[in-house]
Parts: sequence; C-alpha cells; structure tokens
Amino acid sequence: MPVRWSNRMLACRSPAAINLRRRPPSLLHHLMRIQSPNFIDSESHFMPLSDYFHRCRHRSIDITARQDSINWILKVHAHYAFRPLTALLSVNYFDRFLSSYSLPENGWPFQLLSVACLSLAAKMEEPDVPLLLDLQILEPGFIFEPRNIQKMELRVMANLNWRLRSVTPFDYLDYFISKLPSCSSTKPDNFSRLLKYSSDLILNTTRVIDFLGFTPSTVAAAAVMSAAGKNCDTTLREAGVGQFFHERVNKEMARSCLLLMEEYLIDTCPSARYKELSAEAPVEPASPVGVLDAAAACASCDTRSDNPISASSQAPETEPIIKRLRSSSPDVQEL
Repeated sequence: MPVRWSNRMLACRSPAAINLRRRPPSLLHHLMRIQSPNFIDSESHFMPLSDYFHRCRHRSIDITARQDSINWILKVHAHYAFRPLTALLSVNYFDRFLSSYSLPENGWPFQLLSVACLSLAAKMEEPDVPLLLDLQILEPGFIFEPRNIQKMELRVMANLNWRLRSVTPFDYLDYFISKLPSCSSTKPDNFSRLLKYSSDLILNTTRVIDFLGFTPSTVAAAAVMSAAGKNCDTTLREAGVGQFFHERVNKEMARSCLLLMEEYLIDTCPSARYKELSAEAPVEPASPVGVLDAAAACASCDTRSDNPISASSQAPETEPIIKRLRSSSPDVQEL
C-alpha cells in the first residue's frame, strides 16, 4: 500500500529542530550551571583576547567600522524581531573574531563579518532564519553573494574554535535576580520587572567599548544592581557583592561596571533611564524590537563622552556606496 505523504513527514526531526521547541531553561537549570566549578572559569573562553579592549581604546582597531557594524546588526536584529540573545551572540562573535584576526580597512570586510556573525547567531537561536540575501537589508554598505557569506561563516567558526554557545550575561540574570529579597516566589511582578530592566541594560552595553573590559558575570551583576536601585544597595552593603550573588564575582569590578552603567547608560542615554519608571507601573513583556530600536538609534551610546575615541566617531561620514559582490569582486580568500 503506497505511503500517503504529508507536510508533517517533511518536518525536520533533527536534535536541533527539537531543541527549538523546548521550554526556556528553568531557574534550577541556571542554578546548577552557575554553581558548577568550571562555569565561571569558562567565561574567558568566550571573550575577546585580553588586549582587545586596549587596542580599541588606542585605535589600533578601526572602532568607527566596528561601531557601524554593530549599529547595523542591531537594526537588522530589531527589524526581524530576533531574540535578545541573538544580538548579544552576534556582537560576541564579531569582537572575538576581530580580537584575533586583522581585517583590511577598506570597508567591505567589516560588513561581510557583520553579516556572517548575525547569520551564525540567528542559526543558533532563531527558529526561523531569513535567507542570506534577505538578511542584508537596511542600507548595508555592501551586498554579498551567499557563497561568500558562507565562506566567512566557516572562517569565523574556525577562528572561534567552534565555540558558538557562548557564556553571556543573560546566563546569570535569572539566578542573580532570584537572590534579591524583593524577588521572592510571592512577587513574580518584581522578578519580571528587574529581568526586563537588566536585559535592556545589557543589550545597551554592546555598543559601548568600555564594557569590553568586564566579564559576563560582572556585567550581569552590575545590571541587576542598577535595575534594583537603592533596595539592592542596602542589601549589598550588608552582605557584599560576592556573597550576595556568587563568590566568584569580583566586588570591585562589579562596582566599577555599575558606576559605568549609571554614569553612562542611564544618565546620558534616554533609552536606558529605567529608574525614572515607577516601581508600581505595570510592566509589559520585554520587547527586543523596542529595546534594540532605541539602542540603534541612540547616538550618545557609541562611546563614553570623556573617551577621546568618541571624537572620531562623531566626524561626518560619506554616504556608503552600495556594491554587489560578484565572482570578479573581492573574495573571502583575500582577507
């Protein structure tokens, strides 16, 4: 008897497809991961090389090209309403690659790297990933053929030693917020509010080079402290950052990161003034589109106001030239 075909039979049943339907990790899952002896130690494997931040500060890295690339990633991310983690992974791949591989400063390599990193991150996190040509929207400086993007994806993955499941600040948020007395199981609204504000802060750090000097756990702790406000400050003075969140979280680094957030992201960036919102106000579910639209549109978030690097990023730029790369155009092999 012939088999009757249906669309269900054409569905992918690979582990990757099944994983996309799984529920988000529970708080117990986060607790077990973070308390693992090797989890925080593994952070260094998913960060740019140690000298990358200083190279950015001293302009041995083209930070204007980096900033343009991240702005484009955030805009496309918002356009497709990707998950917040997709944006974080895209920038993580971008910086990790750039910290160990020098790109020519002639424009198109940075755009190619941006597309490749966003594509890889989307494949890691999104159930529906646009075609490579459809991903290149919102006035990119260059348009690349899919085969060239795929070559760049392979180069990025090889350069990152195939470590794409990066440890990010999002891995710590649920656990850190649950440690706050104001976020007990009887107060789910407080938990949701702090999770939203902390996530927004973390997403805004992607465009500020000063945060490259902090580990993911430090950024997460600082974001939670900033979102919690004075109530958290009182508790931390009594218990200490390390004992309160995790013994491996460096107290001084967390304080420095917190000061940077409150001085820069909250005080100077209109899209990050979370403390002005009333604690009693109803909180809607976090919207990655709104968050990233604000981040991509806020020019004051590029670099710190007291950073000499910011002067060059504010200089007038020429309009990008749209260029379609064909077989005779520069190839990935030339990088």
